Amino acid sequence: MSAGDKAKNKGQEAKGQAKETTGRVAGNRDLEAEGRRDQTKSKAKNAGEHAKDAAKDLKDGFKK
Repeated sequence: MSAGDKAKNKGQEAKGQAKETTGRVAGNRDLEAEGRRDQTKSKAKNAGEHAKDAAKDLKDGFKK
């Protein structure tokens, strides 16, 4: 996983956490839900990147 993708995903996750917290404090359920969606998207992207890395490592292992 590239460092840029990892940083971008972490940023999206942090933004989602901030939205969720702000929504909870303000009593805005829509903003709170949007924050949770942002976090879920970020985690899904990270999982996909990890799967790609694992597949690459597996492929590289067969080349040796």
